[in-house]
Amino acid sequence: MKHLILIGTSHIAAQSIREVAEAIDANSPAVVCLEIDAKRIRGLFEKTSAKRASWKRIGIKGYLFALIGAWAERKLGDLVGVSPGEEMRTAIMHARKKGIPIALIDQDIEITLKRLSETLSWKEKWRFVLDILKALGRAVIRKPEFEFDIRKVPEEQLIKKLMTKVKDRYPNVYKVLIEERNRHMASELEKILAQHPDKKVVAVVGAGHKEGISLLLKSHRPGESDISYSVSIEAQ
Repeated sequence: MKHLILIGTSHIAAQSIREVAEAIDANSPAVVCLEIDAKRIRGLFEKTSAKRASWKRIGIKGYLFALIGAWAERKLGDLVGVSPGEEMRTAIMHARKKGIPIALIDQDIEITLKRLSETLSWKEKWRFVLDILKALGRAVIRKPEFEFDIRKVPEEQLIKKLMTKVKDRYPNVYKVLIEERNRHMASELEKILAQHPDKKVVAVVGAGHKEGISLLLKSHRPGESDISYSVSIEAQ
């Protein structure tokens, strides 16, 4: 039997930090898998930001998208007092403390950003700018489009609404940042599960990836009812 505990997190939620720590401590898995790549993991522990990929290698659109995304995540993290990626740092520290191997399952960030530069349309680019301005306007009047506590992981129904909106307004962004990475991570998890039969594996991924990865894994093994790809870890 292969048993995967797939945890969907928010990168700035204190709830996620608790859930990740509890999952590793309670299950003592054979491997802890993380939605991160080798180029990004250094930045989790360095006081100064890791050197950014050259825009010449990844393209100007992908480079700007990464800059804006990182800035927005830092600002949201400041609001709740949680550094972006703290749940990943927690997973690494707990795994190291227990002597558990860590597997980086995400696609190389430069490949992702280069793909984004290649596929992002001008229509999506201007929609992105417009949506940022709208969001800032709603923040000023305190009327956000989606109301939820950013200190917690959004409910699955809200995640689906958010993913649907992204897919509709930014089809190429959704394809590159969600679908292509889901396939990559599901493939990596398949390999790890095959290497550790009859053992537990914990995987920590962003909440927006959880359902897609779970469906991909289940579709690869339709006859195996003993595989658990979605184990909920209740926050204490």
